[in-house]
Amino acid sequence: MDSPTFAQRLISWLRSGMILLRSVLYEVVLVGSVIVYSTLLLLIGPVASETAIDRLAQRWAKLNLAALRWICGLRYQVSGLERLPAENAVVLSKHQSAWDIIALRALLPIRQSWVLKQELMRVPIFGAGLKRLRCIPIDRGAGRRAIVELVREGLRLLQSGRWVIVFPEGTRVAPGYRHPYAIGGAVLAERSGRPVVPIAHNAGYFWGRRSIRKAPGTIEVVIGPTIPTAGRTAAEINAAVEEWIESTVAALPGSKRP
Repeated sequence: MDSPTFAQRLISWLRSGMILLRSVLYEVVLVGSVIVYSTLLLLIGPVASETAIDRLAQRWAKLNLAALRWICGLRYQVSGLERLPAENAVVLSKHQSAWDIIALRALLPIRQSWVLKQELMRVPIFGAGLKRLRCIPIDRGAGRRAIVELVREGLRLLQSGRWVIVFPEGTRVAPGYRHPYAIGGAVLAERSGRPVVPIAHNAGYFWGRRSIRKAPGTIEVVIGPTIPTAGRTAAEINAAVEEWIESTVAALPGSKRP
């Protein structure tokens, strides 16, 4: 009776070890790609067109999605791409993992500007590369001033035809947990009159927010129905986004607390 149990434990240990090994190998690819592409952004930034810079960022994302598939066996499937509006919009997405940063850059229309914490702009090489991508860095501890800055820059970028990507929770949240939705993205949508595209996924089930381990499997991404903003307050927009995202995430595999 002991031999099968020992064998099962040994197999489980070997599988876990291989997952960790593959995860570490992918981290090498990720870091290397960040350094290479950030350097390229720095080199071509002064002379390249905005479109060329956006395409370079998209290629980085697609490279990493391919590396995750081949090295870690981590795939994804998307439903709702046909729901993306023809015009640019404000995207409010669930944030569980570093994966969603990579994936949305690859999956959404190429002209993207991201709202991100300003600390990232100080990371050597990487931060300098981010400056070429027309991001909106904010001080998360600045309260109302951060919202004012988000709206001011967001309006300018939306008017230029770019999509603005916001993680309303402001930080990565583990599966099964919830974090209050900050209202900044909804205020931008209200002021601009642009529609909101909500996105739900279960990436954190496979790639934890503070884990190097990337489990094989298929991440499910759901792009929701466009939420109109005309005649709605920011609070109403935010509530509609949170209700749709959280209810959709709850129905995906791996949505329970560990």
